[in-house]
Parts: sequence; structure tokens; C-alpha cells
Amino acid sequence: MGDQPQAPYDEADLIFHNGEIVTVAEPPTAEAVAVKNGIIVFVGDHAAALDRWRGPATQVRDLEGRALLPGFIDAHGHLGGIGLQATIANLLADPDGDVTDIASLQQKLRDWADTPVGRASEWIVGFGYDDAVLEEGVHPTRDDLDEVSTERPVLAIHQSFHLGAVNSLGLAALGYTPDSDDPDGGVIRRREDVEAPPHGEPNGVLEETAFSPASAAAMAGLPESARLGLFGKGAESAASFGFTTVQEGGTTLENLGILRAIAAAVPFEIDVVAYARADESTAAVLNRDTIGDPVEAGPKYVNGVRAAGVKMYLDGSPQGRTAWLTKPYAKPPAGKPDDYCGYPTIKDDAVVLTQVRTAYEHGWQVLAHVNGDASIDQFIGAVRAATEEAGPGDRRTVAIHAQTARHDQINDFALLGIIPSFFSMHTYYWGDWYRKTVLGEERAANISPARWALERRMIYTSHHDAPVALPNSIAILSSQVTRRTRTDKVVLGPDQCVSALDAVRSITINAAHQYFEQDTKGSIEVGKLADLVILGANPVTVAPEEIQHIKVAETIKAGRTIHPAIASRTVPHGAVRTPPVDYQWHCNC
Repeated sequence: MGDQPQAPYDEADLIFHNGEIVTVAEPPTAEAVAVKNGIIVFVGDHAAALDRWRGPATQVRDLEGRALLPGFIDAHGHLGGIGLQATIANLLADPDGDVTDIASLQQKLRDWADTPVGRASEWIVGFGYDDAVLEEGVHPTRDDLDEVSTERPVLAIHQSFHLGAVNSLGLAALGYTPDSDDPDGGVIRRREDVEAPPHGEPNGVLEETAFSPASAAAMAGLPESARLGLFGKGAESAASFGFTTVQEGGTTLENLGILRAIAAAVPFEIDVVAYARADESTAAVLNRDTIGDPVEAGPKYVNGVRAAGVKMYLDGSPQGRTAWLTKPYAKPPAGKPDDYCGYPTIKDDAVVLTQVRTAYEHGWQVLAHVNGDASIDQFIGAVRAATEEAGPGDRRTVAIHAQTARHDQINDFALLGIIPSFFSMHTYYWGDWYRKTVLGEERAANISPARWALERRMIYTSHHDAPVALPNSIAILSSQVTRRTRTDKVVLGPDQCVSALDAVRSITINAAHQYFEQDTKGSIEVGKLADLVILGANPVTVAPEEIQHIKVAETIKAGRTIHPAIASRTVPHGAVRTPPVDYQWHCNC
């Protein structure tokens, strides 16, 4: 038949056109985007795209006026926690749930206990209550949860995942009695009206390290099928909000191995970046528990998963008033003195330095949970000392949350190359609680100080920290642009508002930079992965107050639609020897 004449075009798999295309690059907009083999091959003029890249098999996608943006990148979250959020009782308040008071919280737990997963679970467990918005303004107690069940342990997890409440059987299962000392870095709250030497009768509310054994026991008590599905459910939920890269932040080494095994059985369609617990990883190295690198960090994804480094935990939750501040809380928790400032997770600065030093020695990127400015001081001191020892380098160390970062601390971030990753949704969810209870008006106005970072021409990112809230990309954008609070509808610190484009950058190109992946992700440019999201409207051009109403229409990973998903991801029975265990998702609020 002889040689066929060469076509005057390269045939693309996809061409997008007739919408508002936000490239997050130069030029900032385009008329069309062409994709071939999962890679962006053309960005520019519509006619040129059709002339150069349309062939018989090309799918030409009419955006119908909708917006096309780079796929969103999760700068910090907990993939398994998102799956857990979708598995256990939903105790969240509006707009993510409908728990309004103790009675509705109790009913949600009772209802879940009667579901197939609930009936098979050893514990009755729910996540997401917030004492700041409950009608009673208090945590549920053992007495409240005894009304849910006296036959099974009950755990209600606070929205921060730093606190929780258990019933009497839960306390018994944990071995918490009046004889129990508070653990280091945690508090067993006591009844105020019952004298029970030596420490007082536990009232069911547990903070930080006192809470962690309760969450571990309740998660271990879930049926195996539910635990095996946590990562998959988390990926599906994140993709529904436009995320094409997600994080499993602060996993145990055991669960990191299980994550990899699950991915080997059924590869993830979404990229998962994992960070192991810094304390466990450091101990494994110093105690010679493992040969080689226990984290096995590297730049390549295997079956959709890569480990990038370690996560440290230096304090608690400002919303729960366990974060470590340099100045007292506006209103201390019951039973605490007026000068109460919270407390550190690690009291010994030398231990913090050892964790950072070990990470730098092994090439592990460091993420550190730091909410209060005292914990930020502790972290800055460790990074400064470790950097002096190790010498300069492009390490992209990250201060996760940095809620109460002071002006001088943002300067230190810039000098030390620390990237602040703000949990900007705090301005919406808990802004009123910060104003009235946690920090007072003046300090509350500058939480998540993104504007200060921009003034220093710094790269910052923003995250959802799910399961604290839903992994809601649109809420991340809206909260940065408007900083409007949930209840009182005030603008919390208008001087810290940023532009919609800066907000978009915080979950696209900036987040890609945080992961050392800016050359392949984060913007719509030729040569980059076709990680894309289609939105019902353009967040850059709509009125700021309208951003919150934008819907995610489609999520595309490397040129393939992953939301809406054709089918759920299921791990075959027996494909993984052990399901995830002992989760401790230390989130932020």
C-alpha cells in the first residue's frame, strides 16, 4: 500500500475550549488547552488548537462557559482521616452537617450504631462535634454519652481531632480512673462536683495524648472492611472537591507500609504524598530499629504513592485551647488560671532539634504542626540550629497551620526558607470563637496572616486539614478572599484578605512548589501533567462573596476523569494482610 502521507497535525486526546481558562502562569488566560497521553501539549488560541491538534479521535470538550483551572493540590490533610470522616457518624455542624446540640449529637451516634458498619464496630464512634457551636457551648460528658449506650464504649471526636469525649465504658476500657495521672502532653478532664482523690473523677473529656488511646482503640474496633476502605474513600472524597494530589500527613510507619500495600493492590488514580511521624521515624533511626531509611522518601510515585518526609507535632489546637501561646487565652478553659497559655507537645527543645536534625540528615522534608506562637518560636529555634549545622539547602520546610504567627515570625520564616501553610478556613469556621473566647479581637484579626507573607514576596500555601472539615477546595478559596465568619458574618482582619488569584495559587502552583513538583504540576502549561479541574464559575472573576457557591463539575488526573467516578475503588479481599491501625490524625482547630 506504500507509505501514508503524514497528517498535518498531531492528534490530541482532548481539547478544551469555550470557557474561562485560568492558567496560573503567563499568559494568565487562554482560549484552548490540548492534552495528549496525559500531558498538556498546547495552551493558546482556539483556532490554532483545532488546526494543529484535532484529529479523528480527538475529544473536543466544550466547557460551556465554565472555568478550567489546574487540579488542586492538598498542601496538608489526612487522606485516611477523610475516609474515616465518610465512614463514622457525622457530628459536624452546618454547613457540613446538622448537629446543633447535645441531643442531636446523641441521636447521630445512636443512628450510626444501627448501621451495618456501626453494628459490626466494637465502639460507637462519631467525628466532628464543636463545642463552640453546640447550643450548650460545652463538650459532651461521660453522662451524656452513657445515654447513647451503656453496653458499648462510645467516643465522640472533637472537630480538631485533638480532643474527644467517651462514656463510662470508654473510660473503663482506657483504664482512666481517679488514680490516673495526666499523661505528658495531655489532660484527663475531671468532674468539678465530685471529690475523688487523688486527681478527681474523670468526666469523659480527654485532651491530646490522653485522647489518642481512645481514638486508636475506636479505630481498631472498626470492622476490617471499613478500615481497608479508608484510603479509597478519602481519595474519592478529595477528588470530588477538585484535588488531584492529596496528603497523608503524619502517618505511622506501619500505616505507611499498609498504604503502599493497598496502592500495590489497587493503584491510586490520585497522587498521594505521605509524611511519616517524625518522633517514630527519628526513634527508628537512633535506636537502629531499621536498616536504611525507614521512611524511604523520594520524588517518584509508585502506584500513586510517594513518601516525602516527616511531620512533627509541637502543640495542640487553638480552637480547643490546647495550642501553646506566649500570651494567655482570652478566656481560659474551666479550671485553668487566668495566665493559662496552653502547653507544648514536646517540652524539651533538644528533642525538637533532634527530630529536625535527623530529618535534614536523611533528606526528609519537614512539616511541623505549630499553631500557637510559642510553638512557632520553638520550631524556628530548632530549624535555625539545624540549618547552621547542616548548611544551606533547598529543604522547603513547612510550618503547618501557623495560626497565630507573629509579624516577626513571618520574617523568620522568610529568612529560614520556611513555607507557611495556613489553615485559612479557620476564619470562617471559628473566627467568632477566636474573637470572643480564644484570642480576643486584636489577636484574632491576624490569624492565618497570608497578607504578611505576600508582603514579603513569600510563597505560602493553604489547606483544609480534613477531616477537621470537609476537604473543600472552594471553602479554602472563599475563606482567604473574604475572611467572613460563620456565625456573626464579620470580616475577620480585612487587612489579611488576599486576591482570588493569590488564593488559587495557594492550592495550585504554590502547593506544587511546596512538594518540589512545580515543574510538573500546579499550572496549565505545555509539558505539565494534565491535572485539571472544571468549576461551575471562575473564582478569579466572580464577586468575592459568590466564590463560596461555586461547584466542582469535574476532576481530571493526567487527562482522565476521576470525578465523577465511574466506579468506587475496592481493595480485593486478602490483597492486603493488615488494614490500617492506630490512627492518630492530629489536625488543627
